[in-house]
Amino acid sequence: MKIDKNIDSLEETKALAENLAKALEGKQALIVCKGDLGAGKTTFTKYLGKALGVKKIINSPTFTILKSYQMADGRNLHHMDVYRMEGMNQDLGFEECFEENAICIVEWPQFIKSQLPKKRIELSIFQKEGEKRLFSFETEDETFKKLLEDLA
Repeated sequence: MKIDKNIDSLEETKALAENLAKALEGKQALIVCKGDLGAGKTTFTKYLGKALGVKKIINSPTFTILKSYQMADGRNLHHMDVYRMEGMNQDLGFEECFEENAICIVEWPQFIKSQLPKKRIELSIFQKEGEKRLFSFETEDETFKKLLEDLA
């Protein structure tokens, strides 16, 4: 299943993240986030984290690879930027995060593709002019299909 959302502003990006956060309440989820540099992957993650009740400032974990934040419900939001993992075949224990009752967001997932569970939401962000973006959500998982239907 796939849904596309045309977004014209940062305010609309924030609203989309808030709607996704509502749909994810209490759920375990893996969201893999694709897009060119500057597409808005980290910006979307910041809005999603805030909507999930993260109090700390969310910034890109480009150099640390993984940052974890506590959400309002006490569970973790794991934010991974695996861009620096390109060409590496190291097992850094990501599966522990994926198996935890948490929400995980992975930027640049193509670099750890073999480590990713099949149960996930794939988000591709395509840049247009200015703040305009196309957000494309896709999943093959039945649980997440319902979630995306609600988001649509």
